[in-house]
Amino acid sequence: MKNIPTELLRTFTTIVDLGGFTLAGASLGRSQPAISLQVKRLEELLDITVFERNNGLQVTEEGEVLLGFARRMLDINDSAVTRLAKSRISGQVRLGIPNDFEVSFLPRLLSQFGQAHPEVALEVNCDLSVTLLNDFQKGNYDLVLATASLEETLQVNSDDEFHETIVWVTNGHFNWSTNQPIPLVVYPTGCRYRQQIISKLNAAGIAWRIAYSSSSLLGIQAAIEAGLGISALARSTVPAGLHSHLQLEDSPQLGFVKLVFKHDRGNQSDATSRLYEYLYTGLEQSAS
Repeated sequence: MKNIPTELLRTFTTIVDLGGFTLAGASLGRSQPAISLQVKRLEELLDITVFERNNGLQVTEEGEVLLGFARRMLDINDSAVTRLAKSRISGQVRLGIPNDFEVSFLPRLLSQFGQAHPEVALEVNCDLSVTLLNDFQKGNYDLVLATASLEETLQVNSDDEFHETIVWVTNGHFNWSTNQPIPLVVYPTGCRYRQQIISKLNAAGIAWRIAYSSSSLLGIQAAIEAGLGISALARSTVPAGLHSHLQLEDSPQLGFVKLVFKHDRGNQSDATSRLYEYLYTGLEQSAS
């Protein structure tokens, strides 16, 4: 029976998640040739091909099967290491996250955290960032992840701030028509993405209309899939099945959104500090 080294699986999943060998190498602290060598070792060990390289970097059918197993194996490995290497912590953490992160990579990170620290009770709420930030100031949260425009100045540690690309999101069948206002599927007023979309379209002189508004990412996703219009999200939060575009026909590029953590570094529990470490690492890898 063959044993698959977890470092090879981690390299493989990181390449898939970040979309390239160079980005994976930067994230894992390895050179691009070293990353390529690890993929070759994995393929030789299992006698399969995990990437189709003739048309970009596509995961093969065998690679997709391996990817599912790899994620589960790494989840178990990381949970075991965290659980055994660090002292057990307990308590409650009140976490606030933006609506568009509710079905992206955060649930997996929170699941890993819960497995590693079963005595920590998580109270998670999703809302518009403007609401989360206001409620944090009122003491309703221990830790908040929020979006902000690049022009906004929030009182956060520079290490708590990331920039992530905003992309157009469609169902893959959207037809651009310059004769009609572009239909938008957006969050309610106060959403950073909504502000960014409208600002960019206005600057480009492109007519638009609000076709659908929802405070839930699931509602946004359903409306896009149904063909009601297009939207924009941070690249890492685009749900599976939808298509992301840096630029769509004659539409402008949407630039970046600022992601910030709000927490009281000098007065927080061990549980909050540990959860912050989990989310920070995950977000750092995703935004790189």
